[in-house]
Amino acid sequence: MGMYNKLDDETFLKKYYQCIFHKELNLQTPKTFNAKLQWLKLYDRRPEYTMMVDKYRVRDYIAKKIGREYLIPLLGVWDDPDEIDFDSLPQQFVLKCNHNSGLGMCICRDKSKLDVKKVKADLRKGLQQDYYITFREWPYRDVPRKIICEKYMEDNSTAELVDYKFFCFDGRVDCVMVCLDRSSGNTKFYFFDRAWNLLRYNIRGKEAPENFTIPKPSNMEEMFEIAEKLSKGLPFARIDLYSVSGRTYFGEITFFPDSGFDVNLLLETDRHWGEMISISKINSEV
Repeated sequence: MGMYNKLDDETFLKKYYQCIFHKELNLQTPKTFNAKLQWLKLYDRRPEYTMMVDKYRVRDYIAKKIGREYLIPLLGVWDDPDEIDFDSLPQQFVLKCNHNSGLGMCICRDKSKLDVKKVKADLRKGLQQDYYITFREWPYRDVPRKIICEKYMEDNSTAELVDYKFFCFDGRVDCVMVCLDRSSGNTKFYFFDRAWNLLRYNIRGKEAPENFTIPKPSNMEEMFEIAEKLSKGLPFARIDLYSVSGRTYFGEITFFPDSGFDVNLLLETDRHWGEMISISKINSEV
C-alpha cells in the first residue's frame, strides 16, 4: 500500500473501492452501506470522533454517557513500553494501543509464560502504526498514541470474551453481530435482531441451518438500550459491547466496520444498511 500513501483521500478511496468491488465509487449519490461509509470518511468530520475512537480518552466520555460501571477496569497507561512495570501487573491482563486495532495487542492469560521482550517489541510496532493511512479512517489520524492495560475479562459460561457488535443508525439499532471462536483463529460472525432471530445478512448467515441459533445473553436488552443511547446523533456507528457473567461492558465505538470494504455482506444487506444512513443533513453542510 506504500505507493498509494501520498494519494489524497478521495483518490485513494475511489481506487481501492474499484479494486475491491469492481465498480466505481459513486460519491455524488451513494446508495450502499459500503459506499456511504466512504462518503462519511470524506465529509462527516466532526472533531469529537477522534476522541470517540481513542480507546483511552473515550473512557471519560462513556462514564458520563452511561456510567463508569460499564468500563472494563483500567490497570495502567503509558507512552512507551519500557515504562511498563510487568512485575506489578496481575497474572492476567490485556495490553493494547489506543489508536489502532490489533497490532501490538497482548492478551496475557498466564504472566509466567509471557515473553516480555516480544510484547514490548510488538507494542512499539503498534505505536508506530499510522492506522489512518491504511484505509483513510481519518478519526485515528490525530489520536495521541498510548499503551493501555485493562483487566482480563472472561465470561463464565463461554470461557472466552464474546463480542457483541451493534449496528446503529442515529440511535436506531438494526441488529447485533455476534463474534464467536475468536481464539480459534476462525472467527464466526452471525447477525441477530432484537427478538433474537437470525438475520441472513452475510455469507455465513445465509448458509446457516434453518433453525440455527446461539444462546442469548440475559442482558441483551440492556445492551440494545446502551447501543441506542451511545449512537444517538451519529449517522452510523457500530457500538461494541461485552457480556461478562450477565454484566455489560463497553468495548469501543467504530465508525467504519471493515473500513467500508466488507465483501462478506450480501448485496441486499449492503443496500438495506445504505438506505438507513441519512447523509442529507451532512450533505447540506458540506
